Formats: sequence, C-alpha cells, structure tokens
Amino acid sequence: MTNKRYVLYDLETDQASTDWATIIEIGAILLDENFKEIERFSGRCRLPQDRVPSATALCVNRSSIELLTKQNLSHYQLIGQVEAKFKEWSKASPIIFIGFSSINFDEECIRKEFFKSLREPYLTNTKGNSRHDALNIIRAAYAVDSTVLNTELNEKGNVSMKLESLGRLNGFNTDQSHSALFDAELTGKLLSIVKEKQPDLWQTYFKTSTRQNVEEIIKNETMITVNEYFYSRSRLYLCAPLHPSNCIHPVWKYGQAVDLRTDIERLFDLSHSELKKEMNKAPKFLRTIRSNKAPVILNASHGMKVEPYNAIAPDLLKKRAHLIKSNAKFAEDVCNILRENAEEKAETDSQLDSEPEEQIYKGFTPDKDRFLFPKFHAADWGEKFKMLENFEDQRMKVFGEQLIYNEAPDVLPEKVFKRIKKKIADRVLSMGDEKWWTIPKLQKEIDDLREKNDRMFAFKSKNEKLKFLDQIDQYANQLKEKYSKI
Repeated sequence: MTNKRYVLYDLETDQASTDWATIIEIGAILLDENFKEIERFSGRCRLPQDRVPSATALCVNRSSIELLTKQNLSHYQLIGQVEAKFKEWSKASPIIFIGFSSINFDEECIRKEFFKSLREPYLTNTKGNSRHDALNIIRAAYAVDSTVLNTELNEKGNVSMKLESLGRLNGFNTDQSHSALFDAELTGKLLSIVKEKQPDLWQTYFKTSTRQNVEEIIKNETMITVNEYFYSRSRLYLCAPLHPSNCIHPVWKYGQAVDLRTDIERLFDLSHSELKKEMNKAPKFLRTIRSNKAPVILNASHGMKVEPYNAIAPDLLKKRAHLIKSNAKFAEDVCNILRENAEEKAETDSQLDSEPEEQIYKGFTPDKDRFLFPKFHAADWGEKFKMLENFEDQRMKVFGEQLIYNEAPDVLPEKVFKRIKKKIADRVLSMGDEKWWTIPKLQKEIDDLREKNDRMFAFKSKNEKLKFLDQIDQYANQLKEKYSKI
C-alpha cells in the first residue's frame, strides 16, 4: 500500500445515465505516496454528432454549445488521451484512482466509454491498480468524528456531503465547482484534511480499495464495523461476517454480514421459508458489503461506541459474532436464499431488451478481439473500417461503426452510412420515453427549465440562463434537421 500512488480525477458529462453519458471534460492529478502532486492532466472535447445532451447537465457543468462544438479534440481523441495518460502514470507503480462520488458514476463512465471506444474497460482496477471513492472516505471519517470537517445542513435538515458545500465550509474557494480539474483539486484538499486529522485511520480507509482485500477481511475477521449511508446519514454498523465457507454472495460476489443488534440464536431455528421472509423484513439483519465498490471497513471498536451497540453488553456482542462466524449451516442457508433471489431477478431482467451500450457486464470481450484493439487504433480510418470484419464480438462492430461515423464518415460505404444514420435518427427523434436522451426529451427539458425560476444553477441572472438555454435549443433544432433528412 505505501508504494502506491494516487490519481485524483473528475469527469463532466452530458447526462446522468452512465450507460449513455458522454465524457466531455476530464481533470486528473497524479500524487505520490505522501499525497503530494507530481503532475496534472486535463482535456475537453467536442460532443459526437450522434449524442443528444441533457440541458440540466450542461447547465450544471457550464458546458455551452460553443464549448461542445468548437474544441480541437474530438471525443475519440480525448478518450485515447485519457487511456494513454492513465497507462503512463500506472507504469512506474500501481495507482489508486480516486474521485468524489466516483465509484457509482465516474468509474462507470470511464469503463463504459473505454468499452464503447474499443479499449480495455477495466484499466483502473487491473494490473495492480485499484479504486476508491473520496465520498466514502469522508462519510466514514465524519461518522467516526463529526468534527473532522466543517459541514452545513441542507434544506431537509441533514448534513450536506456535497463537494461544493464541504469545500466552501472548509475555507476553499468554490466558484469554479463543476469544472473537472477544479473538482479533482478540491477533492484532494478535503482528503488532505482527513489525512492530517485522522492519520491512524488514513491507511485503514484504503485497505478496501480492491475486491480481494475486502473479501480477505470478511473471511478472516469475526467482528467488524461497516460504514453505510442511509437516509442522508452516515452510520456505523457493528457486524459479524458469515462463516468463511459462505460469506460471499453466490452470484453478485458481495460480502455478507449480520448486524449484531439482531437476536442471532432466534434466526438459527427458522425454516427455509421463514428465514427467507425474515431476510426481507426491515430493518434487515443481513448487511451487504459491496466488495468492489470501495466500502469502508473499520475495527469493531468503532461500532461498539455508537448506538445501539453501546447499549448492548460487549460480551453479548462478542458471543453473537462468534456464533455467526462459526455456523457454517446458517451461512449456507442464507446464501442459498440469496441465490434463489438472484435467479428470480435474472429471469425478469432477461426479458428486457438491452442495447449494446448497456451490455458491458453481459460478457467479456474475447481475447482475440482485445488483441486487435491497439492495431485498430493505430490504423487509418479506412483500414479501421476493414478491420471491423475481424471482430468476433458484435458489440465491438457496432461501436467501431459509430466511431467511424463520428470521426471519418467519408470512409463508410454509402449503404453502411445510411444504415448507421437511420439508426441514430430513430434514436434521437423518438417520441417515446427512451433510456437515452432524445431531441423531444431535450426540448421539453429546456421548456421546463425556462419556467423554473428556482433552478438558476450558477447563472447570475434569468436572462443569462435563458440565453444559455436558447443556444441549446438551437443546437437541438440543428440535430433535428440533420437527422430528419434520411
């Protein structure tokens, strides 16, 4: 761990769905093992012509239509630069990639953008690299000691854990929030405060940056403290992992532990059906530890200090933990039920159609195709099109055609060009409630935002906001005209 370096990074995208989002800006900072800056990287690109952005997203990250259409870099070029820089930085020693609320968004966007660009999608958590989330660390640090960072209450009366709020309350200028490099730098400043105030816990927070490390903790420890965030509150849960033979979800591969507020022995006597019902009741006695999502796992002593565990005799807590950890049959029964539930869900999901953009987790790309990736990117555009015939994975063929359409449409045979454009037109002009953003959806969103005087974002006046939205509307009309002519 001490030999690892860090990369703090942030993305700005054109919408909030990771399957369909387009990265339009990135900022990244390479830090040494002491959290000192070595190098920084940033880039912004044009929006591909087959994508429809969300007006809300553009208002939040201040991406004007001029910025989206007049950058020197294309989207394909930016993604290539990101891959090259991340590989360069991780060549000397493994990297821990960190963003703010990144595990469920930025990391997914990076993976899916690499996937759709015919690149290795798992760069940030393979070949020694790992991932963590600054928000997870800050939430855990706050749960241990609420004075670690200055905070404020949001409109609902809960502690705000938004990056801008935390930055402002802790003395940093946040005027440029939602600019990628600025947010990456602000994330580093907040983590530096945590590192300084909680030096003994700093390395503990990073012990769970890989699935393997998390599973090792779950299999070896009898009693642990897990940090979770529910109903806008960061909480500590004292738990006992299931017996090592069955402590990992049989399908989703997440760790499984029992909340030690539970009357453990009562559960042991339940039948299969009774236990299944009990597992669905709230509050749930079974806690899921998302092994590949950088959870924070602390020593049991932290959980024993907080409610409701501090009102339970320590000897009783230890007894419950020992009973859970040593009961192989109970662990097997729980995992059998988890498997049943997962199979039932899979049957339902299999009936739903999915687009190639949504299929990153539907199966790995064959090694034969992955071997072709570097050759594909090194070839000229005409050769790229010819190479698509060599790909076995149909998803790669679809993505390859989309890349060529956006970057060098002139090399496409007329029949192929028309087919691709027709598919894009069907998507972007659709009047249905699609999973992706459409032109009708965008124009309705623009009309709604014009009327919402409480949604001012960072605009200084209503006229400034309306002018910004008008430019997006003009862009939408240009796209509409482009794809109406088939």
